[in-house]
Amino acid sequence: MSFDIRQLRYAIFAADHGSFYRAARALNIEQSTLSRAILRLERTLGAELFIRSRAGVSPTDAGLHFLRGARTMLASADRMVEVSRAVGLGKAGVLTIGFNSSVSAGHLRATLIEAQKVSPDLVIEGMEADRNTLFAGLDSNAVDIAILLGEVERCEYLHATFWSERVFVALASDHLLAARDIVHWTDLRDQRFVLPAADPGPDIRDMLLGRLWKSGADTSIALHAVSREAVLSMIGETDFLSIVCEGSTGTQFPKLVYRPVHGEQGPALITYSGYWRENNGNPALKRFLDLVRRRYALSFGHRGEEDGSQ
Repeated sequence: MSFDIRQLRYAIFAADHGSFYRAARALNIEQSTLSRAILRLERTLGAELFIRSRAGVSPTDAGLHFLRGARTMLASADRMVEVSRAVGLGKAGVLTIGFNSSVSAGHLRATLIEAQKVSPDLVIEGMEADRNTLFAGLDSNAVDIAILLGEVERCEYLHATFWSERVFVALASDHLLAARDIVHWTDLRDQRFVLPAADPGPDIRDMLLGRLWKSGADTSIALHAVSREAVLSMIGETDFLSIVCEGSTGTQFPKLVYRPVHGEQGPALITYSGYWRENNGNPALKRFLDLVRRRYALSFGHRGEEDGSQ
């Protein structure tokens, strides 16, 4: 026994409109086409589905039973087509985004939220890991795109600068510098800092050393083998400071405050860059890149920065 989705749709339209003529008009087909399709369906099933009269058609008992199942089957088939089309357009499926920084605030969090709103059927999976692990994930296709703090020269990947975020100092609420709305790099001379040893702690340490070395500071920076959150949880009870990007400022602990850091030219900024493989065929990746391009008014092309080549 076999029948096709088209026959189910014709039968449902006939039942809903109470007439082969009206159903055919609604489907924009010839009445004879619809009548023959339903007749073949009845012959396949070995039962009449409709009582035919001059007033129109009405389902038989067998027809009512069949139509209940037909509606469920047709809805499932339509949903399959819709989902398949959405996957092909990048509106559904799975997109794995790797990152090595916090998403408690900032542009990365806002971008992920917008991507989910634009494509609610898309499953966005996050992977927080160090840079080398994320690059390995790109190589194995476990990660579609890695969004990393700073810039890294990796010619085997396409990449583009996505956005910049402000740099903040995290400190205890009773620290002398907490009374200021803005903290300058020069205010941080001779302070003691603690950072996570994992990414992006070493990059932040290098940035901090570069900024404070110019002012002749005697800088003490300790890298602890704990999480970013563990470092911040201790700051409020100590005299130590920590440096974070804007994306971390959504993390709150007792007696912990954040103050923006400024240099001679204004707010201190740090860039974020995206890395992905050219042969990644996931349609959701292209859609995500298009979203980033529009959201931040960027000009990188499909192949990467500056119109498409590395």
